[in-house]
Amino acid sequence: MMSADRSRRTVHAFGFGRRGASAVVVVTLLSGLAGCAAEPAAAPTSDPRTVRPAPPSAAPSTPAPGPAAATGRWRVVEGVGAIAGGLAAPWAVVALPDGSIAVSERDSGIVRVITAGGVVDELGRLDDVVSGGESGLHGLAVLDEGDRQWLYAYHGAAADNRVVRVPLTSSDDGWRWGEVEEVFSGIPRARTHNGGRIAFGPDGLLYVATGDAQNVGAAQDPEQLGGKILRLTPDGRPAPGNPFGNAVYSLGHRNVQGLAWTADGTMWASEFGQNSWDELNRIDAGGNYGWPAVEGLAGDERFRDPVAVWPTAEASPSGIAAVGETVFMTGLRGERLWAIDVSAADAAVGEPVVVLDGYGRLRDAVATGDGGLWVLTNNTDGRGDPREGDDLLLQVPLGRID
Repeated sequence: MMSADRSRRTVHAFGFGRRGASAVVVVTLLSGLAGCAAEPAAAPTSDPRTVRPAPPSAAPSTPAPGPAAATGRWRVVEGVGAIAGGLAAPWAVVALPDGSIAVSERDSGIVRVITAGGVVDELGRLDDVVSGGESGLHGLAVLDEGDRQWLYAYHGAAADNRVVRVPLTSSDDGWRWGEVEEVFSGIPRARTHNGGRIAFGPDGLLYVATGDAQNVGAAQDPEQLGGKILRLTPDGRPAPGNPFGNAVYSLGHRNVQGLAWTADGTMWASEFGQNSWDELNRIDAGGNYGWPAVEGLAGDERFRDPVAVWPTAEASPSGIAAVGETVFMTGLRGERLWAIDVSAADAAVGEPVVVLDGYGRLRDAVATGDGGLWVLTNNTDGRGDPREGDDLLLQVPLGRID
């Protein structure tokens, strides 16, 4: 496979830098909606969809910085609106190099493109996608090599989950979809627990979240791909320096569906629990996150404890985004967006706060790089309660707290 000049690569991703392993983690528990009690409610309207704005002191006094300057803590502010609607079981959203937006649709295998004017069109279709249960077309990522742009996708095939990429060529008519190339295959698939999030990290490498595919024993075996976070080169080889000498970066996961990096380079992942606790984890190379030996807090030096947990009835976390030192986490069953203050990253996290609700199931959140988020609803996937216009891609403005 092609190996490009690293000096020419620009990664369109969620991270900003890189640092070493973090210190001891202290866990903060979320109990119901107590975290949002101090937040002022939005003015009543006839629309049941509500946003909980930040207090006036948190409103930005200057334009929000781009990704290179994003630091500090952030909150959702007034002005949430829909960029596009009518999406069918959407799963992931990513920016394309020209400023348009790509969205994956799980069941159809179609990648949609949304222009600045909100026009939704078909960018291309991955013909080898085999959907069923929770499997299908999942995560997206973009790599810009200057003279060539690649769209990466994670999807279910007939016998496995895999990562592929498609070259995109800009033309007067928009993006042209090239020939699909296989990047990495053999990830186990099942009707549930397929993982599926992919993202380029601050190191220019591709991180791939896998689920245990209903084989719980696989999560503790570093030689198996299920229940892991993988780290790959852009052409699909195990990244140099991986802790187990293969593609595995961390293990002991049940079903990771969110990956993001805060401003200091710390890696974060959201994870579905089984019956008790969903998790937000700080990810370190070689870390063992306990599944299936433990769900939630272990208090066992063999395993890395999560930094925050939620009852499974309140969360089912999927995509996460990081802006400065705030992680924003979407909830499917919980039907809400949390802001989680991780500014004291070496010691503790602040109490998670609900900052957006009323839109139903939320699947993905992406930092836009200009002080906002894109948030993807997920009410048409067979488990939600679709309303007129669903599913939506939302523009969610943020304000800096400090």
